Amino acid sequence: MGGCAKAGWAAAALGVLGLLCAVLGAVMIVSVPSLIREQILKNVRIDPSSLTFNMWKEIPVPFYLSVYFFDVVNPSEVLQGQKPQVRERGPYVYREYRHKDNITFNDNDTVSFLEYRSFEFQPHKSNGLESDYINMPNILVLSAAMMMEKKPMALKILMTLAFSSLRQRAFMNRTVGEVMWGYDDPLVSLVNKYLPGVFPIKGKFGLFAELNNSNSGLFTVYTGIKNFSRVHLVDKWNGLSKVNYWHSDQCNMINGTSGQMWAPFMTPETPLEFYSPEACRSMKLIYEEAGVFEGIPTFRFKAPSTLFANGSVYPPNEGFCPCLESGIQNVSTCRFNAPLFLSHPHFYNADPALAEAVLGLHPSEKEHSLFLDIHPVTGIPMNCSVKLQLSLYIKAVQGIGQTRKIAPVVLPLVWFEERGAMEGEPLQKFYLQLVLLPKVLHCAQYVLLALGGLLLLVPVIYQIRSQERCYLFWSRDKKGSRDKEAMQAYSESLMAAAPKGTVLQEARL
Repeated sequence: MGGCAKAGWAAAALGVLGLLCAVLGAVMIVSVPSLIREQILKNVRIDPSSLTFNMWKEIPVPFYLSVYFFDVVNPSEVLQGQKPQVRERGPYVYREYRHKDNITFNDNDTVSFLEYRSFEFQPHKSNGLESDYINMPNILVLSAAMMMEKKPMALKILMTLAFSSLRQRAFMNRTVGEVMWGYDDPLVSLVNKYLPGVFPIKGKFGLFAELNNSNSGLFTVYTGIKNFSRVHLVDKWNGLSKVNYWHSDQCNMINGTSGQMWAPFMTPETPLEFYSPEACRSMKLIYEEAGVFEGIPTFRFKAPSTLFANGSVYPPNEGFCPCLESGIQNVSTCRFNAPLFLSHPHFYNADPALAEAVLGLHPSEKEHSLFLDIHPVTGIPMNCSVKLQLSLYIKAVQGIGQTRKIAPVVLPLVWFEERGAMEGEPLQKFYLQLVLLPKVLHCAQYVLLALGGLLLLVPVIYQIRSQERCYLFWSRDKKGSRDKEAMQAYSESLMAAAPKGTVLQEARL
């Protein structure tokens, strides 16, 4: 009896434990998703107490800027009206460092900041040196010629004489370092000396001179502390709610984020919007596919074919015109009225006539498309590659001798890729806290529920087995009683039938 009692108590204890596990598992199934959501909402907002604040402030992802130049092989022939031929040179790779400064939290649930960038050349990652020489269009001369196209002939002739006296030509041969970070141009010096304020360039002229050791403007974005629905969205840029570069309100709108983090809990229908000061416009990327980066689930977003389409192909882009062929965007209004165009590298996703007009271009989706891989639960980029090309529209301008017989063409100058991927300790921390831990909690709730169900079966099984044993004992006792009664009845019948003399004998027996 003591052993049975102990076994019964043990079964009851396991049953109680199973009930607790089942209840805990059921509670977790109901509460864990909301708890995880609450923690994610708490930690992706721009708040000094959030897990991602330092990641937002000092971007831990190593960014690299890879620059490819289009070396013009036949400048003399181009001046005679022939088709230009280019040779791609590079990449020239730079490590990009970013940090935010002047961070100010405002009363309207926004934060203002300046993000500074600096670049450091990486010879071991590059295919060439900054001392390499490149033949390319003289952007200042050819841009000035285009600006003078509709001016009086006397001014054009005067400009031709000025170019000649300064030894300025339509094409120049300069080092990569000079084209990137600036060189002293006699034309800039002359204009600034005698016509101060006319030229927007005050010092050295270079394609990336304004980016190094400088900021991209004052961003004011929503923190999401008070109202999470607008987290990371840009409120203002340089104090403006919209820019005035373009010819429609839609094109001038500042939409999306500053391009570093997005709102969490994305779906494939969620567009990826951001404002780019370098492109002077907002851009919208679209969902392409789901994937995995270093064990972390991601959504890949890419540029739609309409990103740089002209107004005739995609009417909402009409505000970016005047346009040429589709697939290139005129950025002259935000680049000192120079006839510069932004596009995908090698005119990928553009009108084929653009690539056919220049020998040496080979557009490829694999090599020249851009993408961003975003962790959809948090809205944090894991891996990104943004590729863009800058081109110059050139042609002969009557009265400007330096332009000779140049046939109208959009000539690529340079294309560049900004690439960054989370790695090392930040990646491990992100995976542990925002991917692995939620996975463990998700699995634990079902494990507890299943374990609780199994443990609840123990007392049930024990009760069934106990009842079976009792029935067996009862059946055995009952059968023994019946056998005993039968034996007694048999003995009595024998004694009754036997002679009296045998009774004592049987009794003795």
